[in-house]
Amino acid sequence: MAQEAIRSAVGRVLADLGVSDAPVGLERPRDPTHGDLATNVAMALAKRLGRPPRQIAEEIAARLDLEAAGVTAVEVAGPGFLNFRLSAGAVASTLDTILEEDLRFGRSEEGRGRRVMVEFVSANPTGPLHLGHGRQAALGDAIASLLDWTGWDVHREYYYNDSGTQMELLGRSVWVRYQQLHGRAAEIPEGGYRGEYVRDIAEALTDQQGERWVGDDSPAALDAMRRFAVQALRAEQDRDLADFRVHFDEYFLESSLYEEGKVDETVAALRETGLVYEHEGAVWLRTTEFGDQKDRVMIRSNGLPTYFVPDVAYHKNKWERGFERVINVQGSDHHGTVARVRAGARALGCPEGYPEYVLHQMVRVERDGKEVKFSKRSGSYTTLRGLYEHVGVDVARYFLQMRKPDAHLVFDLDVALDQSDKNPVYKIQYAHARMCSIFAKAGLSPEEVRAGEADLEVLSGELERELVKLLGEFPAAVSRAAGAGAPHVVCDYLEQAAGAANAWYHSGNPSRNPELAVLVDDPGLRAARLELARAVQIVLRNGLTLLGIEAPQRMDRAADSDPE
Repeated sequence: MAQEAIRSAVGRVLADLGVSDAPVGLERPRDPTHGDLATNVAMALAKRLGRPPRQIAEEIAARLDLEAAGVTAVEVAGPGFLNFRLSAGAVASTLDTILEEDLRFGRSEEGRGRRVMVEFVSANPTGPLHLGHGRQAALGDAIASLLDWTGWDVHREYYYNDSGTQMELLGRSVWVRYQQLHGRAAEIPEGGYRGEYVRDIAEALTDQQGERWVGDDSPAALDAMRRFAVQALRAEQDRDLADFRVHFDEYFLESSLYEEGKVDETVAALRETGLVYEHEGAVWLRTTEFGDQKDRVMIRSNGLPTYFVPDVAYHKNKWERGFERVINVQGSDHHGTVARVRAGARALGCPEGYPEYVLHQMVRVERDGKEVKFSKRSGSYTTLRGLYEHVGVDVARYFLQMRKPDAHLVFDLDVALDQSDKNPVYKIQYAHARMCSIFAKAGLSPEEVRAGEADLEVLSGELERELVKLLGEFPAAVSRAAGAGAPHVVCDYLEQAAGAANAWYHSGNPSRNPELAVLVDDPGLRAARLELARAVQIVLRNGLTLLGIEAPQRMDRAADSDPE
């Protein structure tokens, strides 16, 4: 690849200057007239070498082996930037690499097979999944895929909070609806669950067990209600996630931490650290020793552990299972738990910054600038299923991934339901389908277009050259996105690549058959443009696949959509 050739050539010059460990970062200049790629490595090394950065840049430029770097020229600009102009052969060789790697293009071994757990969704089984859970599902699944694409051994996990007060309230709420179904007066408790789904559960319980629990509010009856409700809601959540194309390697139950004595073991282990003390009848942990704003209560004065304790026990368990890297994808309402969980984990020997967090903001669905809700069944919120059944799984997944996790997300239904290039999902999918339409017109399958069979230096047009350079940046975009836990980086890249591909597809041909601009009579140019179309198809397909979105080969409006 062109970037690797430049890095290697610059690296050899730096080694001659006594620097063997300096990273050579490359990026595209904002102004294309400044060149194809640029680096500020000379400025980064100025202090280390004790020389003016421009002087360093000039020496690098003078010593650089242009042919080995795959460039026709290198220029020094400003205080010490190095601007490179790629040779036609270097630009074109990118296409051969893309076709040779095919399904592997964009993958790397940066993670070197190390294990990483991504925990996401982890909703309480107290109701249908809402939009916040949906954003977690889309983000977490994409982050896990990004890590897999960059060489990590990824484990996807869902943590069921199936213990505590909320579960008791769920059981009591179902009990009330059950009694009401059988003609008995009862009221939902304060803080209980009022959505129609609670009545659905009570009806299902009646279908299975009849009037067995009528008038019975014993602990056994309430426990039966709770267990039945949790089972039903877990099954519903699993169906919703499966239809949303999200799957997990493991489901971990909070209740197992109590049943297997892990919570008690964690409390005992924390006591042994010497960081535990008693105050006002409660047991506290000195989390301030690890940067928390204040110490935290471990055991309440009533003898029951706080929510903080099973969280620490769970992360202790993750560490003991061999996950030395853990990423938790959670809502921004978990911000207050980050410091205390990390402090508890560090007290038990985990490293600083364990676990890592990706915290996302809430989602608001709007049409014509006004908030929209789809489901009364949940009581007060739009369900994930309600959303993706309305706009489609591809659109829902993409829109939930396309913004920074820490940015509020307005899900614009007007755009989501627009089946044109105004909708970024369709824009990318159309671009993919457009490339496939070229192969269909040529009577070829995409796989029949192979590397090394065309003279790619004939691709001399500016749109072609810019498109090829952009395609070659896909692996770097994947790497950046994986490193930052930021799927939106891939979304941004795909929109840019699709725009460039669409512009090339329509360039210079206003007819209703733009693919004819590719399938020209000149056999050499035709072969080269087919290879470019194949490279575009591979990159868009790989990017969409990474995000869990389909890459259709045919779309009804793909061939006649308006030009960019």
